[in-house]
Amino acid sequence: MIAVRKLRRKRKMSNNGWNTSMILIAVPIFNELKYLDDVLNAVRKYSDNILVVDDGSKDGSSDVLKKYTYIKTISHRKNIGYGQSLIDAFSFAGAHGFDWIITIDCDHQHEPSYIPHFYREIEKDDADIISGSRYLLKINSGILPPPPERVAVNGIITKILNKNLDIALTDAFCGFKAYRIKAISGLKLSVKGYGLPLQLWILAGQAALKIREIPVPLIYHDPRRNFCGPLENPQVRLNYYLEIIDRELGYNVGRKITETLHS
Repeated sequence: MIAVRKLRRKRKMSNNGWNTSMILIAVPIFNELKYLDDVLNAVRKYSDNILVVDDGSKDGSSDVLKKYTYIKTISHRKNIGYGQSLIDAFSFAGAHGFDWIITIDCDHQHEPSYIPHFYREIEKDDADIISGSRYLLKINSGILPPPPERVAVNGIITKILNKNLDIALTDAFCGFKAYRIKAISGLKLSVKGYGLPLQLWILAGQAALKIREIPVPLIYHDPRRNFCGPLENPQVRLNYYLEIIDRELGYNVGRKITETLHS
């Protein structure tokens, strides 16, 4: 069961004059009590249209959300997955007449001050998906280097997508993105977990959506933050991603891969 707080649309002009009333900022969370207040207060500087998708948090995040009366919420009674949180956010944006949705994570690995960068790109009206890339330029704002295994997995998957979809990504997994709702509404998204971005890239590529990347900071600051369960193992995670790609493309890309995490 999903509980949705009713929408009260507000019109907000940014400091630079952009009309943000038709743009929704979506923040998926799962046990983000440590960062929740800071991130939401920072996002609030750039938009009055904020949706939080709480994916069954058990750390008190749900209680904190109640004090933010201006924020719309979708609450999962149990943890379903990051992918389902995005799917729900897309559906909410479409149902409430938004033209665009910007997704930003709540773990301080995305910098809310970069939201206006997406406004600027949206205003150009020349793309359907505007994806943040942590590797397009070197903007390292974190206190720690990125985990090598994450960089390796990202690199392998990005290369596979580029080769099989004839696109030119540099970062397959950055969750800081802007989506044109009309363009993605026809994509049949179904992956509930962390592999949703891969399904989205493949369906978007097959639908010939216009995709563009913009640079965003590369931020890692918490070495204890990781994936849950079996996906914590990099090889298991890579195999999971490959299974999704194989299924969506309809053929086996894994046999064509010569790289491994060990090499």
